[in-house]
Amino acid sequence: MYSYYPYMPNATKSANYPYQVNPYDHPIDSYRSFPNPAYYDQRQQSVSGEATWTEGGAVTQCGIPWSSNLYMTAAVGVNSSYQCGQTLKVKNLSMPGQREVMVTVVDKVPGYPSNKINLHRRAFEALGASPSVGIIRVEITPSPELEQEKWRDYLSKVVQAAYPNYSVLSSEVVEKTNVSSTRMREIYDYALQSTQENITVRGTVVYDTETDRMITMELKEV
Repeated sequence: MYSYYPYMPNATKSANYPYQVNPYDHPIDSYRSFPNPAYYDQRQQSVSGEATWTEGGAVTQCGIPWSSNLYMTAAVGVNSSYQCGQTLKVKNLSMPGQREVMVTVVDKVPGYPSNKINLHRRAFEALGASPSVGIIRVEITPSPELEQEKWRDYLSKVVQAAYPNYSVLSSEVVEKTNVSSTRMREIYDYALQSTQENITVRGTVVYDTETDRMITMELKEV
């Protein structure tokens, strides 16, 4: 039988929050309540909410396997505006550093609020969170502008090429600084995983803001 909450093994019941794990002083609305539509426009703005985790399942409502995108995948509510296959940027607000991951929507869950997201365990861990925590506060940005993410994405591809035996799990903004009137420096940390170890690689790029031409690029393990 199909459960309304098939990917929430870590949720606990209470009288007021039937499927809510509540480690916070001011919990967001319960899983069976829905935020006021006037609170945000999902199509254009980031949404503050909560993320849980799952090991996924063999069948998804989108027909996209949980193993897609190196398991950087997620389930959302059936009534949310997020679409199957859409890219969402998820930022961890529960920890310093605000680590981010890009996930692909692969499943939809009936009765799941629009400001909740259920990440694959690997994506949850890529945000720096332990599965034992169960639930974290996050910011969800639908279809992030590629123009804003291009240098992060560029460096990610360079890191992947430089470390072919590793998977890039997540990235974190370290610095974005104007070094002159026409030059910008962006620094990102990338969390990498192989079958033997986890490492962090820092990518730095300096580019001309007028021509968008790269001046220097550097990778180093930190």
